[in-house]
Amino acid sequence: MIKKLMFFIILAAIIVLGLSTYVTQSVKSEIAGVDTGGGLSAAEADECKSIDPQCVLVLGCAVWADNEPSPMLRDRLDAAIALYKAGVAPRILLSGDNSIPEYSEPDCMLKYTLAQGVPPEDIFLDYAGFSTYESVYRSHAVFMADRLIVVTQKYHLFRALKACEALGIEAKGVASDQQKYKGRFYREAREVLARNKDFFKGIIKAKPTYLGDEIPIDGDGTVTHLN
Repeated sequence: MIKKLMFFIILAAIIVLGLSTYVTQSVKSEIAGVDTGGGLSAAEADECKSIDPQCVLVLGCAVWADNEPSPMLRDRLDAAIALYKAGVAPRILLSGDNSIPEYSEPDCMLKYTLAQGVPPEDIFLDYAGFSTYESVYRSHAVFMADRLIVVTQKYHLFRALKACEALGIEAKGVASDQQKYKGRFYREAREVLARNKDFFKGIIKAKPTYLGDEIPIDGDGTVTHLN
């Protein structure tokens, strides 16, 4: 009995790890570059421009209690702002969790991005980006983006790019690994399971928690600013 249980545990682990590896390998060529704090090289920027992106999608993550972005989120924002200022894409789409009144990733991201000199009309907010998959899905279904640059840390980027592929979105990824972050082992272990989950969501084209009216990404982003 114990041997059979161990066999199934090992088999499940092989399947989970194998699928996670498949996801990373299948989209790694779509990672245009890594912004370690100095922006992308000219060649990497040109690769991003090759798809004529409509926007840079920034995936949200933790916001500190003082409404300041966590180090991971700040690095994502800095990388996206650098891409915008380099003329890689004309809009920035900030997508994150806003599920409780006391916590809003999009509002924090907006405040930071405005402070870096990005015009408000070029910043779009997605308040219903409750997960990576939902942020990607809504970028197309709500904001009508067919071509985009996804910005997040590299470990997270594979899952986002696979979701883009599954949903028919042409995308390039930029990894915003500008420093070492705490909790790396936990995040990467969790990501293995998350890649599997989102892979199957992509297969069945699972709908996000909320959709709503279309807001074309080539319009005025201030219509999405709630505060």
